[in-house]
Amino acid sequence: MMRKSLVALLFTAALPTLAFAMPGGMHDDHHGGKKAPHMFHQLDLSKEQQREMHKLMGEQMKQRHEITQRYLAKLPDAERKAMQDELKASHDKTRQSMRALLKPEQQKAFDEGLKKMEEKRAERAEFRQWKTERDQQN
Repeated sequence: MMRKSLVALLFTAALPTLAFAMPGGMHDDHHGGKKAPHMFHQLDLSKEQQREMHKLMGEQMKQRHEITQRYLAKLPDAERKAMQDELKASHDKTRQSMRALLKPEQQKAFDEGLKKMEEKRAERAEFRQWKTERDQQN
C-alpha cells in the first residue's frame, strides 16, 4: 500500500514537469521567451503575472520534490530502487507514446527538445555538485 501511495505521489509531482517538457506546453512570445503554460494562455497575463506564475509553479515543484525526497529517504534501499526503476520505465513508455503521436518533423523537434532538457538537467546537477563541494570547503 505504501509503495502504491508513493508511486502516486511521485507521479503527481512529475505532472507539472511533463506539462513544461511537452512541445507546445509553453507558448512562445514574440521575443523568443516563454509565456505561461497553455492553461493560463486564455487569461492574457501581463509579463509580471507571467513571472509570478512561473515563480509560484517553480516553488511548488521544488516543495513537491522536497516532500517526495523525505518520504523516499524512509524507504528501504531495495524498495527505493524498485520504485525508481518503475518510475523510469513508466516515464520512458510515456515519452515513446507521445513521440509515436508525432509526425517525423515533429519527432525531430521533440527529440531535440528532450536532448536540450537533458543537457540543462546535467548542467544543473554539475552546478549543484560544485556548489555542495564549495560549501563544504568553506
